[in-house]
Amino acid sequence: MVDGGINVSVATLTSDYVAKTIDHSLLSPALDAAAVLDGCDLACCYGVASVCAKPSDVAAVAEALRGSGVKVGTVIGFPHGSSKTEIKVYEAEWAVAEGAEELDLVLNIARLRAGASSDVRSDIQAVCEVASGRALVKVILESAYLDEDQKVLGCRLAESAGASFVSASTGFAPMGTKAEDVRLIRRTLSPDTQVKAAGGVDSLDSLLEMLRAGAIRIGTSATETILEEFKAREARWE
Repeated sequence: MVDGGINVSVATLTSDYVAKTIDHSLLSPALDAAAVLDGCDLACCYGVASVCAKPSDVAAVAEALRGSGVKVGTVIGFPHGSSKTEIKVYEAEWAVAEGAEELDLVLNIARLRAGASSDVRSDIQAVCEVASGRALVKVILESAYLDEDQKVLGCRLAESAGASFVSASTGFAPMGTKAEDVRLIRRTLSPDTQVKAAGGVDSLDSLLEMLRAGAIRIGTSATETILEEFKAREARWE
């Protein structure tokens, strides 16, 4: 079960619903232009929520997804969150100008660990202000480097700064997202701010676990594997 009492299982969901929880990740540094376009084709075929692409690929992805209903996403301050705020703002401005509709922003991990709340909040708020009315902002905590108090603080700072989502991981840290982190984030945030799980979600069972924990978006590059597995299990219920 997830918050709100919604039952999460193959028997109660549809493949279209599951597809719309997925941000299809095209963030691997090894992906060339052809692979990115192939990834966009796959995203359109399955009708996922969004494609999350590298900043340099945003314009090409926006063109490839035009008219598909799949949103264009990218990352800001990725993967360590240590860029100066002015650089993050510049990245966000360019990303939106080139067609990004969703921005996955890595907060300043080191400053959060140091308890520099004002710096962390103002860093997030600056990007949220650039995106306001044009793109939603998903703030990434990177839970692998944080203790519980720091995770809670990061959630509260992200929400107060105007973020629409909080995510537990970039997928590039030593550990990906744990269900316990998703539950902690969901408990900490108000109902108006949503949760994304990314990093290590590479099977249908792991996706369902994250939905039960309270996430409504899943960042993964295993989109085809997950959705084909769902269809195979769904067929057994018919």
